[in-house]
Amino acid sequence: MMVDSTFAQVGKNLSEAMRILGDGQREPETGPEKWRFSRTSIPGPLQGDGQDVATILHLVHNLIHDEEEEEDKPSQHRMQHVGEQGHMALLGHSLAAYISVLDRERLRKLTTRILSDTTLWLCRLFRYESGSAYFHEDDRDGLVKVCRLVINARYEEYASEGYSVLSSRQPVIYQSASGRSGLGQHLCSQLGLPLSSLCTVPCNTIFGSQHQMDVALLDKLIKEDVESGKLPLLLIANAGTPGAGHTDKLARLKDLCDQYSMWLHVEGVNLATLALGQVTSAIMAASRSDSMTLTPGQWLGLPAVTAVTLYRHEDPALSLAAGLTSSQPVAKLRALPLWLSLQYLGHSGIVQKIRHATALSQQLLQKLKALASIKTSDVLQTEVSLLEALTMVEDELSSPVVLFRFSQEMSSASSGGSVEGYCAGEKEALDAFNRWLGEQLLQLVPTSGVDVVELEDEGTCVRFSPLLTAAVLGTQEENVEDLMEKLSELVPVMCSTMCLRQDFREETHRHSPSLTYIEELSWPGLGAVRYEPRAEGMDESRRKQELETVNSELLKKLQDLDTDIIFSTGPEFGTEEDCIFVGMVTEDVDVSELVDTVAALGRDIEENGRLLENMTEVVRKGILEAELQLQKANEEKLTEEGVLRQLPLVGSVLNWFSPSQSSIKGRTFNLAAGSLDSTETTYSTKAQPGRPSLQESPTSSSKKQPGQRLFRRSGAASDSFSETSSVGPAEETTRAGSTTPSGSIQPPASPPAPEEDSHAAGVVVPEDIQEASVQEHTQLEDEVASEERQPEGQEVEQSGR
Repeated sequence: MMVDSTFAQVGKNLSEAMRILGDGQREPETGPEKWRFSRTSIPGPLQGDGQDVATILHLVHNLIHDEEEEEDKPSQHRMQHVGEQGHMALLGHSLAAYISVLDRERLRKLTTRILSDTTLWLCRLFRYESGSAYFHEDDRDGLVKVCRLVINARYEEYASEGYSVLSSRQPVIYQSASGRSGLGQHLCSQLGLPLSSLCTVPCNTIFGSQHQMDVALLDKLIKEDVESGKLPLLLIANAGTPGAGHTDKLARLKDLCDQYSMWLHVEGVNLATLALGQVTSAIMAASRSDSMTLTPGQWLGLPAVTAVTLYRHEDPALSLAAGLTSSQPVAKLRALPLWLSLQYLGHSGIVQKIRHATALSQQLLQKLKALASIKTSDVLQTEVSLLEALTMVEDELSSPVVLFRFSQEMSSASSGGSVEGYCAGEKEALDAFNRWLGEQLLQLVPTSGVDVVELEDEGTCVRFSPLLTAAVLGTQEENVEDLMEKLSELVPVMCSTMCLRQDFREETHRHSPSLTYIEELSWPGLGAVRYEPRAEGMDESRRKQELETVNSELLKKLQDLDTDIIFSTGPEFGTEEDCIFVGMVTEDVDVSELVDTVAALGRDIEENGRLLENMTEVVRKGILEAELQLQKANEEKLTEEGVLRQLPLVGSVLNWFSPSQSSIKGRTFNLAAGSLDSTETTYSTKAQPGRPSLQESPTSSSKKQPGQRLFRRSGAASDSFSETSSVGPAEETTRAGSTTPSGSIQPPASPPAPEEDSHAAGVVVPEDIQEASVQEHTQLEDEVASEERQPEGQEVEQSGR
């Protein structure tokens, strides 16, 4: 069978383009010429001679992957897995452009065949008999066209008189409070209706799911609108709400719509299960609806495939007036990518993909139930679990959407933590923890496709919806196993952190006023703390600068410690500044030692900063005193030796016959104490005073064994450590001697401070400053000694200085 050469060329070009664009690595350059295209060179001048296809495709590849190279990490989140069926969809777009240039008659026959085949397959596949199909890019556009169809059908004079006929009986569109946000407003803006034509129906709060439309209340609202002269026009129901995946009572809603001659439109991810062999009665009722919107591109992993709205109506003229059908053959080519993809997959392939997605959700749900600390939750369940799955649908096992939420019962907190005074912000804190949980799971297992959703009643939850992500990301059963493994590792860390938050607060208050506890319920971690330096005699700007400097340096020192606890500046858009946020911790963390270390490090930084600030003044005064001492020594020498010995020639003759026996009076400048001392001890013992040898320098009493971590309670089990925890193995060594007060605890990782001489009592100087003091000590000592040891022939020059 001969194939059109243009068709063959289109397929060849598409394969080459997919090979170049899909390659994750740039091809190495063989010549001396550099890669010509980069982000910095765009936009640039249009090439006069044009570029070949391969060069342009490499340019597109470069633009796609340049952002990843700049960020120094590949973008793996939501990276679509394009399989063979995806290639068929992309080929459909290319063929649609080629087919559009055929002559009108051949184009009409071809597009009619494509449209009729696709409509028939979809109606049979999703159990929607005798339906028509409208293919649209925006998944809301089908509902807009359906609303226009209903308006044309219910208002007979609408085609001739337009919107003026709506003033006699205002149309009303009903939607669920759990429906898509902004959908009703979009309908009103597209149809030219006031927002008063939109009625939001609340969901159940006592009986049934909290995300299902309240049918009894809907009936009451419709009666009130009818009595006030309004026209109930259309009801939007959900077969899988956008947030929780819950299905409304579609059978009862259909009966209610028939009673008031309303149009029932259904949408939601659960409609995909209509293709399976066994369908629950709740979803099966959707086949009785007047219209429903499907998104097969998401369910089957087909890129750039249109959404489809199936509807039933007998008057083709009204469908044409509403825009559901088109007389333009090119508009019918929107179905071509889906037409090719459905044929490639076949009925069995389509059903297998949907069944695989639902099996993944069932696998995760069963795993959640099997774990001791994880339980499923429905409206009849009153027991609060450690991590509860919220799958509020009529049939849990058939739901393709699984929600779970960390919800630790505060009364079951371990003895290591207290919960008094915490319950007021418990919900906000739990939302922050669940938000962190979802982000961690997505980062650790990106192919799982989990995301974070905000629900009005439950709060922040983690959602697993494989029908929307599995085909796109290529999720398999082993990915669900990995998800459960990471989840079982993260939950104990979250529990221990939640229990120790109050202890951290109390320990921080114990160090007041040097430490201030920062109330930040949106932080998923142990808490936040700020070191408050002493601000006596400082103005506000100086105090703020000191606060920022000390806490910034404190954060660096904490991050350099040998510990798995994460210290950071907090959320990117947080309200608190100049404070330190402590991340997740395990149950064996010694909170008291942690807070003591923060206070001790902050105190050292503050004292060292004050010492460095005063060093300039100390050195200046010391130099002035040294000059006075040298001047006084020269005057005493002049008095002792006489004026004649200061003359160059006479002094030399006198020194030759009668040498001078002047004593050496050296001086040393102690940089730490800021004082001039005699060097008599130095020359008598030939040793530097106040400087211990390296062998005698003290060591830190909190020195750890190799491989141990900080802030671990003694006797903690070593097997409690995991790769996701924030603290390392338990510390077995104890501090030497008796327990010291909290105010004198030194940070375990701080360098040992040398002992001071008796002349510098009460002054504590870091090691680096002590070294500088000794160097200055030696230099000034040599300089003073050289002044007093001048040769006899140069005494006059010395006196003239």
